[in-house]
Amino acid sequence: MSALLRTEGIMKAYGGVQALNGAAIAVEEGTVAGLIGPNGSGKTTLFNVITGYERPDAGEVRLGDRAITGLAPDKVFAAGIGRTFQLTRIFPRLTVIENMLIAAQTKDRPNNLLAWFGRNTWTHHHRHAMELQEFVGIERHADILAGSLSYGQRKLLELAYVLVADPAVILLDEPAGGVNPTLINLIADRIRLLNAEQGKTFLLVEHNMEFVMGLCSVITVLESGAAVVSGPPDIVRTDKRVLDAYLGADLEEDQGPDEDAGPEAAAGLDEEEGR
Repeated sequence: MSALLRTEGIMKAYGGVQALNGAAIAVEEGTVAGLIGPNGSGKTTLFNVITGYERPDAGEVRLGDRAITGLAPDKVFAAGIGRTFQLTRIFPRLTVIENMLIAAQTKDRPNNLLAWFGRNTWTHHHRHAMELQEFVGIERHADILAGSLSYGQRKLLELAYVLVADPAVILLDEPAGGVNPTLINLIADRIRLLNAEQGKTFLLVEHNMEFVMGLCSVITVLESGAAVVSGPPDIVRTDKRVLDAYLGADLEEDQGPDEDAGPEAAAGLDEEEGR
């Protein structure tokens, strides 16, 4: 396998604070990779640089053979990188299905906007949107305002929103953050299915070590804006630099998300309180 997404020597400073200090990662095609590290280590900043929300002071971002360093977010999205956010970004005053259809419109961007609303095209996008909502377990909420969803349901909507564009790489920023255990298992199960059945490539930032260790085949650890170690979970969890900087010895007993979680886990959607 070859690296589908790669960063090399990424530097980013804010005033006197060096947020990224030569950050280098490589995500192989068809893998689920993790990016972890203590608060302030530069994880979200690196995500922002990859997806065009921040310009690096130096270094390069590559998607396959193409350099995408400094491209605007919409250009990065069009190139094949989809991204969710630590704090979900949805259209709260639109319904769930309307959010999905906006994602489809953003993906296609026809020269003639009227063509997008043709019967066949509209039917196709509506059907695909409903299929993705069913896949993540929120199809029963299609016609309600997205702003009325619980926090976990919003995370699922944002994942479905990204999937509409069929990106080559999906970046997930704390997908398990603030979510109840049932939904964490559901999210983990959906990631596994997308990876196993469609070959989707993922890079995720997450503080939930149980989640990361159970999903990712390769984990990179950032410390002070630079990668200090990268490798399989069993190697990372026993690396002294990692234990000292971040993880703690209790990881030896972590077990990872329930691999048997399936669509029925969506029952937990109704148990989660809105935030």
